[in-house]
Amino acid sequence: MIERSFHTPGPLRLDLSIPAGTIDVETVAGEETQLVVDADDERSLDDLKLELVERGEGHELVLTAEPRGFFSYVHVTIGARVLGTGEYRVRIRCPHGADLVAKTATAAVVAHGTYGRGDVKTTSGDVRIDDLAGDVEVRSVSGDVRVRSVGGRLVAKSVSGDLRFENVSSAVQANTVSGDLNVVVADGDVNIVSVSGDIEVGIRSGSRLHVDANSLSGSLDSELPLADAPNAAGGGPLVDLRAKTVSGDFRVVRA
Repeated sequence: MIERSFHTPGPLRLDLSIPAGTIDVETVAGEETQLVVDADDERSLDDLKLELVERGEGHELVLTAEPRGFFSYVHVTIGARVLGTGEYRVRIRCPHGADLVAKTATAAVVAHGTYGRGDVKTTSGDVRIDDLAGDVEVRSVSGDVRVRSVGGRLVAKSVSGDLRFENVSSAVQANTVSGDLNVVVADGDVNIVSVSGDIEVGIRSGSRLHVDANSLSGSLDSELPLADAPNAAGGGPLVDLRAKTVSGDFRVVRA
């Protein structure tokens, strides 16, 4: 097991990269960052690179798994023992507002609390994040992604994993092949492209809406009145929604 404590005043960036296991992050008040890393096979801990570096007026905490041998990449079972799983359990407590950068293959990412910017890439690991105040980029192959709130611009891409963003304050760019997309927006340009995944877009109360949507074989439905052009009347923020699907259904609802 690895246990470390760091004094991290000022802006903090977490840069985490592990192949498999779990990344569990929580933000708290203060200027201290605590990290605990465990693994089923303790020899995997030798493959970790951990460092805290100064970054501008703050710090960057870097945790990277760097496998050095063949068995770090493959799983081999001998009796009841599994070699080379490369699975880690990472637990971090850090100050509110930290930027979160995570890259995984199958590891799940769970982040409670409030963060700044976010950049998460995963192959099949699920992602759950509470609140992000800045811009966010999420890329997933088959892992499901759920984020409670995004204060900045959102870019999201998925092949078969489902995407759910419960409150986005600014622009959205989302692409999915077969995964479903559910997003609630309040303002800005929203551009969505889907092949066979279903799309549901919720519009916050008080926001105006302009929609340009088409589907080859999927159904199109809206609970809100649609306009052919953006409506200049009213003082609410404007959601300019453009969506294209091949066979997926598209639905607009009032959030």
